[in-house]
Amino acid sequence: MRMDAIRGPDAGTLLIRALRGHASAAGLAMHVESIACTPWASATFVGTLHRLTIAAVPVPGLRDWIDGLPDAEFAMRGHIVADLSVDCVETIGDREHVTIAVLTLIDA
Repeated sequence: MRMDAIRGPDAGTLLIRALRGHASAAGLAMHVESIACTPWASATFVGTLHRLTIAAVPVPGLRDWIDGLPDAEFAMRGHIVADLSVDCVETIGDREHVTIAVLTLIDA
C-alpha cells in the first residue's frame, strides 16, 4: 500500500477541493490552471504556501466571489487557511484568470 494513500490528501489537494466547493456553492464553476506549493514554517506553526491560478468563465456573481475569497471560510481536514490574498485578476480570451496566494497551517 502506498504511504500517501494512508496519509490522505495533501494540503494542496484539500485546498483545491475547498475552493471548488466554495465556488460551486456560489453557483460558479472554476478550474485550477496551476498550483505551486512551498513548505512554510514559523517558530510556532508549520504549513504550506500555495500559489494558484484559477480560470473561470466571467458570469454574474464571479467578481463578488473573487472579492469575497480573502474573508471566506474553508473546511480542510487537518489544516486551516491562515491567509488568502487575491494577487491578480485578468481577462485572457473568454476567461477570467485569478492568481491567489494561500497560507495553510497544520491544525494539530
